[in-house]
Amino acid sequence: MVEILQSPNEESNELAQTPSASGKWGAMLGAGIGWFMFGLQLYLVNIALPVMITALDTNFATIQWTLLSYVLMLTVMVLGAARLGDMYNKKWLYLGGVIMFTIGCLLCGLAPTVEFLIAFRALQGLGAVFVSALPVAIVTEAFPQQERGWALGILNGVFTLGIALGPAIGGLLLAVGNWRLVFLVNVPIGMIASLIVALFVPSFSSINIKQKQDWIGVFLMTLTLTCFALAMTRIQNFGLGDRTEQILLAVAAIGLICFLAVESRIQEPMLDLGMFRSVEFSFSLLLVWMVYIIIAAMDLIVPFFLELVKQYSPLQAGLLLTILPLSSVLASFIAGTMSDRFGEHTIVTVALLLLILGCWATSTLDDKSTDLGFIVRLVPVQMGLGTFYTSNSSAVMGTVKREQLGIASGLLSFWRTLGLTTGVALLGTLFSTSTISRANTAAKIDVTNAPVEALVEGVDVTFELALGIAIAATIVGLFLWWRSVARE
Repeated sequence: MVEILQSPNEESNELAQTPSASGKWGAMLGAGIGWFMFGLQLYLVNIALPVMITALDTNFATIQWTLLSYVLMLTVMVLGAARLGDMYNKKWLYLGGVIMFTIGCLLCGLAPTVEFLIAFRALQGLGAVFVSALPVAIVTEAFPQQERGWALGILNGVFTLGIALGPAIGGLLLAVGNWRLVFLVNVPIGMIASLIVALFVPSFSSINIKQKQDWIGVFLMTLTLTCFALAMTRIQNFGLGDRTEQILLAVAAIGLICFLAVESRIQEPMLDLGMFRSVEFSFSLLLVWMVYIIIAAMDLIVPFFLELVKQYSPLQAGLLLTILPLSSVLASFIAGTMSDRFGEHTIVTVALLLLILGCWATSTLDDKSTDLGFIVRLVPVQMGLGTFYTSNSSAVMGTVKREQLGIASGLLSFWRTLGLTTGVALLGTLFSTSTISRANTAAKIDVTNAPVEALVEGVDVTFELALGIAIAATIVGLFLWWRSVARE
């Protein structure tokens, strides 16, 4: 087992091979443009979901799989990608991910049916594994310890800028064309990103340890998450009483138990459970999972609120949604500097309090909410996200040695996508079932043709659960803050 915590006399994060100033900014440029493209794609797709249901002649439960197949691939493969990042040169692995992500965008834009689209999104997700897993490790390795929070703040700010521009660009593309453009627009960006990574990102030395891939762990993780997600989406159509859903949930539970048992016994596990002996490391990753369940609710549900409840066009909804992540961009830049000055756990606690405020306010949305009221409710959520991820990432990366930067960065990405997977499946199901139940009609309906009052009920109930998760996360955050203060 690898020991995560550094002894006081170890300065392993003071990188002995820190690149030159031009190398540092080359690493930031290459990592940033990949993460920008990754963030841009997220909201580009989300804003198009209501349109895609009609264009592809499908329903809400099925269209969720355009998100789930993507994040499932991210979740299952990200730790393997992170281990490769510690074994081999991060630059070339990252470049391969950017190229595969770009090819996936092209195929998604050409998909003839929703089934092909779901499959191509999984391929796109395989490329996104490297695009999401390695930038934090690249930037952490390129910048000295005293600049880590500031550098990660810039990187996360670029990522949230992509998220911020996604809704407006997506709405504009839907206004002038169709849903295919939300995928095809990333093709030229991906080509430029590939060139920048190849030319400007420095090559980092690797420890070149030969390891075996944990295919049993990969299989069990895939089985567990797929069965859970499939059960959640089937519940929206058939309810909990259906035997198939019960079997799927049982298989998911057994798969999780088997995964933990296998990972605790094999020599080279996909997930080294010994790494979680550090309380700060473990609880910080738990916070990532909880926060991104909340973010999944916002990313999935809010576009449906704007387009189905408020009856906004995709362009109107996109422009309104663009305003929100801009606050996250600003918060990311500020949080990095504040983390270096006041400590990561203090800033993480502030971020979680903002999420509580935002979730509570969002749970009061209705069809009479004005644009200003909508913005005021959701801005705290976005500011909390930007503040949280920068500060929490710095806290996690600060607990590991240089040779563990790749796996630590991968674990951040793993728990982030696991949160998104859980949130889309769980809160998507809650939104759909609450909406249909509130509709109180014998006719077969989907969220796309549910009455407005039923949709409002679905949105509010979903964010009430998100509020409960935010409160639980804040309790964990306060515990970590107390430990950090006690050490001082």
